[in-house]
Amino acid sequence: MKSLTCMLIAFALVQMVSVCASAEFRAGAAVRIVTPDPLLPVTGGAGGAEPATKKVGELTVRALVLDKDGTRVAIVGADFLGFPGILCERVRAKVKDVPPQNIMIGSTHAHSAPDMYGFVGKDGQCRADLKYIDSVCAKMADAINEAVEKLQPAAVKINTDNAKEKIAYNYYAPELYDRRMNILQCVDASGKPIATLVNYATHPEIIGDSQGILSPDLCGPLYDRIQEKGGGTGIFMNSAQGGMVTADCRGPDRDVQTWDECIRIGNLMADEALRIIGSAPLQENPDMACWATTLKFPLDSPVIAVVLENSPLGYKMTEDKKVATQVNVVNLGNAQFLTIPGEALPNVGYYLKRKMHGKFNFLFGLTNDAFGYMLAKVDWNSFERYSYVTRMCLGEMTAEVFMDEALKFADGLPHPNGQ
Repeated sequence: MKSLTCMLIAFALVQMVSVCASAEFRAGAAVRIVTPDPLLPVTGGAGGAEPATKKVGELTVRALVLDKDGTRVAIVGADFLGFPGILCERVRAKVKDVPPQNIMIGSTHAHSAPDMYGFVGKDGQCRADLKYIDSVCAKMADAINEAVEKLQPAAVKINTDNAKEKIAYNYYAPELYDRRMNILQCVDASGKPIATLVNYATHPEIIGDSQGILSPDLCGPLYDRIQEKGGGTGIFMNSAQGGMVTADCRGPDRDVQTWDECIRIGNLMADEALRIIGSAPLQENPDMACWATTLKFPLDSPVIAVVLENSPLGYKMTEDKKVATQVNVVNLGNAQFLTIPGEALPNVGYYLKRKMHGKFNFLFGLTNDAFGYMLAKVDWNSFERYSYVTRMCLGEMTAEVFMDEALKFADGLPHPNGQ
């Protein structure tokens, strides 16, 4: 009887240890270089691709995996103009240990990287390299799988503050942009940073697609500076930068479109990110939850319809001729994350953040899909300056549908950390 009692006590202790381990918050990060060799043409939009004759910096895909009490989430950033949902599905199918609906894949929106959409030119030809696209999907899945393997006990620091000037501005209306930079940093048991995620709205298009240079643009120096200053793996997730919040590379006479300017802005972003997160309190063993839903949008844009109909990637439409995409809401500690499947304009972003439920509200733009601009119906085709963003928007009701449905979804979920 005594030995049986000891066995039962030992079994109970093992179970207690197991429960405690499973409830512990963990984090892991991994990176893969995806620079094509030989170089491929680069694209800044549906207008076509330009040959690249040299590279500056490396294109990467970066994965941060978070785990808490049976919930596992992957946040992935990729140095491309966009990463369509149909490619996200390919990546998710190659990942074993993260639920597919909990994998959120965003693009930095770099304008100096290969085409991942499968754009078709006026001549009817697609110049995207399909083998390269497959290799990127495989390497992205590898990065997520490695991040899972590297999961370790962690805590988080989360904070938001206005970033300094001379990082971004609105090309259409210089003062109409969100200066807030949201930072998530995961640290290990000793307090050493595992990863620093920067969530900020800007176009990484200093280099652009017209110089024959393949580059991660400002994101490369951003990542390097974070690593050099002890911030761990840097990850950039864009925000509501549509129409047109871009890098502030304005010179006395013209834009400064050089790698040195990428370094200036990337380093300034990294320094601001580390400043902002430096004063944030540590959140030990934070609560985490992740939800996903599918939203459908009417397709009224002839330009986007041509891309979807002719791309060799095989985009899918719903039976009622709409496009469908995954949208995620994540609660982490006192923060809430919401994914946006395109380029929401700043006023849309301001509204979403105001209606979300975290102390800190992150918008992951161009995530899970990249369907062009998302502007409110009052702005759609309303004046000449917005004629381009109107053509490159799914339709007049795109942002309206998103704001209504995404916020309704978030409203029906538990709020983060008792907010």
